[in-house]
Formats: sequence, C-alpha cells, structure tokens
Amino acid sequence: MKKNITLILLFLATFISANAVDTVKVKQTQIPILIDRTDNVLFYIRIEAQQAKQLNEVTLQFGEDVNLSEIKAVKLYYGGTEAAQRAEQVYYAPVQYVPSNSPGKTRFANSSYSIKVAEKLSPKNKVVFTSNYNLFPGINYFWISLEMKPKTSLLSKIDVELNSVKLDSKMAPLAFADESNVHRMGYGVRQAGDDGSAAFRIPGLVTSNKGTLLGVYDIRYNSSVDLQEYVEIGVSRSIDKGQTWEPMRVAMSFGEYGGLPKTQNGVGDPSILVDEKTGTIWIVAAWTHGLGNGRAWVNSQPGMDMNHTAQLMLVKSEDDGKTWSKPINVTEQVKDPSWYFLLQGPGRGITMQDGALVFPIQFIDSTRTPNAGIMYSKDRGKTWNLHNAARSKTTEAQVAEIEPGVLMLNMRDDRGGSRAVSITKDLGKTWTEHPSNRSLLQEPVCMASLISVNAEDNVFGKDILLFSNPNTTKGRHHITIKASLDGGLTFPEEYQVMLDEDYGWGYSCMTMVDKETVGILYESSVAHMTFQRVKLTDIIRTTK
Repeated sequence: MKKNITLILLFLATFISANAVDTVKVKQTQIPILIDRTDNVLFYIRIEAQQAKQLNEVTLQFGEDVNLSEIKAVKLYYGGTEAAQRAEQVYYAPVQYVPSNSPGKTRFANSSYSIKVAEKLSPKNKVVFTSNYNLFPGINYFWISLEMKPKTSLLSKIDVELNSVKLDSKMAPLAFADESNVHRMGYGVRQAGDDGSAAFRIPGLVTSNKGTLLGVYDIRYNSSVDLQEYVEIGVSRSIDKGQTWEPMRVAMSFGEYGGLPKTQNGVGDPSILVDEKTGTIWIVAAWTHGLGNGRAWVNSQPGMDMNHTAQLMLVKSEDDGKTWSKPINVTEQVKDPSWYFLLQGPGRGITMQDGALVFPIQFIDSTRTPNAGIMYSKDRGKTWNLHNAARSKTTEAQVAEIEPGVLMLNMRDDRGGSRAVSITKDLGKTWTEHPSNRSLLQEPVCMASLISVNAEDNVFGKDILLFSNPNTTKGRHHITIKASLDGGLTFPEEYQVMLDEDYGWGYSCMTMVDKETVGILYESSVAHMTFQRVKLTDIIRTTK
C-alpha cells in the first residue's frame, strides 16, 4: 500500500512539474509618454525562468476610447538578465532602457541594452506579439515600448492592459505590481544634448497676453551642476498651446565678459514674469562673474561689486518673447551689502491685481542663513524694492495673490518634510504664518510651483490654488499637481493627479494655458524639460 502511495505521489509530482508555468511579474509605468520619442516604456515584464524555456506570446488590449490612429508602433523588447547580487530583490529593469541623461540618446531605446523582438505598426485594439524567444535560465526582462505619431494631441490618453503571456505555449499566471493606470502625453521641450548642451535645468513657465507659452531654463553646457559654470538662460516659445515648440532662443548670456572664461560668467536659475498690464515679459537671473569654478552658493561674498558677489540681472521682451533686451543690473536697488548671495526664486513671478510686479527672491544673510521673500516694482519694472524675509532657513519660493493685495509665499524649507507658507498684506514689510505652514504640503527639499487661478479664468468658476512638486519626503519622484478650493487650507486627495512616478531633478513650474487646461514644465524622469497639458477636470474630479 505504501509503495502504491509513493508511486502516486511521484506521478503527481512529475505531472505537476511537467505542467508548471512560471509566474510573470508585470509593472505598468506611470511616466509621461513623450510624443517626440521613438520609444516610451509602457510595461516592464519580469520572468523568473525556473521551468520555462521560451516566451511565445504577449497580448495587449487598448481601451475603446484610445485614438489608435495616433499610435505609430508598439514594440516588444528583450532587456537581458539580472545580476546575481540583485537576485534576491524584485526589480523590473536592470538598466534605464531609454536614457534621460545621455546627450543625443534620449529619444530612442539604447540598442546596447535591448533587443527588439517584435513590432506592430498601426495597431488595432488587440495586439498579439508572437516571438518564441529563448529564455536565459533565471531572471529575464522584457519591456513594451510605445511610439506615437508627431501630431498626437497632448490631451490624448492611453488606456491599455497587458492581458496574457504564454510561456512554452501555456498561459502563465500574471502578478501585477500595481493597478492599471492611464498614460498621459508629454513633449520633451529640452533633452540632454540638444543644441550642444549637456543639461537643461530650472524651469519657469508663463502664458503671455497673446496666449504664447514661454518656457525658461538654464542651458548648462558642460554638466548639470549649479553655478559657477558655463550657463546661459534659454527660452522656448509655443504658439499652439504646447503642441510644438520653436527653436531655442538665448535670453541672457555673458560670454567671456571681463576677460574671464565662459565658465566664470555663468547666469542661471531664471524666473519669468508677464506684466499683464503692458504685455512686457521679464526674466530675472543671477550672474556670477569670477568666483573661481566652485559653487556660487558657497563662494559668493558680502559686498556689491561683481568681482565678489553675485549680481541680480533682468532682461525684458516687448515682442512676446522673440527678442530680449540687454541685461539690466538691479543689485544695488535690492541687495543688502552684508548679504553673501541674493538671487531670485526660480520659476515665475506675478502681476498683482493693482498692477505691481512681484518676483520671489532668496538670499544668504550676514550670518550665512538662507531666507526667502519677495521683491516688487510699482513702476512697470523701472525700479525694484525689497523689504523683509518671510522666514529663515528657506530658499526657493513661489508667490501667488490669493486675495486682492494678499500674497502667499510658498517656500522650500531646509528642515525638510514639508513646505513653509507665509502671508503678507504689505508687500513683505510684515509676514504671518499660514495655517498650512510646515504641515500640509510634503516635500523632499526641492523647488515647487504655486499659481492662483481666479474664478473668472477657469471652467469651474471658483478661485483655485494649484501646487506641484515631488509628492514625497525623500527622493524627487511622484511629480504631482494638487488643487485647493479653500485658499490653500486643504489639498484633498480627490483634487490631485500624479504625472511621473520615477526619479528626476524634480523642479516644476505651471501656467494656465486656457480656462480648461493647466500647463506644466518640469524636470521629469524622461526629459530634462518635459511639458504636459492637463485638464482641470482631471485634477479636480469632484467639487464640493
């Protein structure tokens, strides 16, 4: 009897072993799908080949509302195997298949890291990849790539599911890392290597009185590091709501001024402002002349002259951002000689309802403590004034007028964890803490964006505050737009949309494109300057 039982058990074990199918682990990305990229990662596929010898088939199903005519191709790539030292942890890719920081190689899959297995041009709702691809013993990586056509709308979305995988001609069980999500379009306005520059950083974004989108940023020619380096201020214009962008313009550059190399005449960290009364557009940036090749944040010194301390420079455009004036030095108007460093809060400034122009600023005081505040002009930019700091141990800030004459300053806080928020009713002479200060908006110590949208300027007919940043306390990832309908007292979860789950430098700046959509220019995981348009109804999914 025992012998019969043993034989039965051996038979069952052999049968199960012969028919066992390895589990396939799947992760769907939540990163921008760039219209200008040949390859975008849609799904990661991880196969731990214990039994299986071949991948035979992968099936995708696009949603009924997807505009398939905008899709050029869907591709299946093999990404190779896993290193033994990582085998005990669950990863979904051994490398970045489409690099974001390799100059000239950011718009297509790196062929050194992937092998194209199959491709479907002009796909239907159901896509079936057949491959019979031999598996390496152990962990194997595959990924699905999506390529859009050049005229794809920025408002289009891709709803797609990975339905099935066949290993050794058998349906494999699927284990999903997260829930299915919708993929949003984006455009890589600036990518590593464009126009001979190693990197682009520090976005600012506004909408001109004529409806033109103007994005500003650092052109960091040699590397991604901060001043002091060879850095100029670049401008990108779009006259079709971000669908296409004109060739880059240089708005501010000091070249080899004073007989010093370009690396010792850098200008960076721009902030841009539209004078809504006149249409004039202003950019403010910090110019560092000399100071060696160390970081300006440390090497700028007290005083006023350009040989020892950073200079606060303005340029203006009176033709909708096409051409720019010679630089205007306003350092002596606003800097205290005892301060080590005065510069703008990068991103954007505002025109108040009474016509005052306001830029956020930051400075390192005589005790080497960083502070944030504002500077303003009441004479259309001829002269500028600065009063008191809003809060110490703060740096990069953004300003919004939340009521007539009432300014909110939302600040990066060196203490980390959450944003600092203060209010002024007298252009910075006095400040009070906002109830949300250091409690509501989490941050990993990073720049953020804040804009106020008046009721008459949006489809909801309500006053709205929009905020964007990496929605974490550690690491710059999960770039999220949040909305508040109560003046920044709350930012409910139902008033949020996450755009990019992966890692990047994390800076962002927003503007209203029209009454229905907000535009955001940010340092994403897929391009140095990524632009996306998002419907307000996607952010505020319900109104109370």
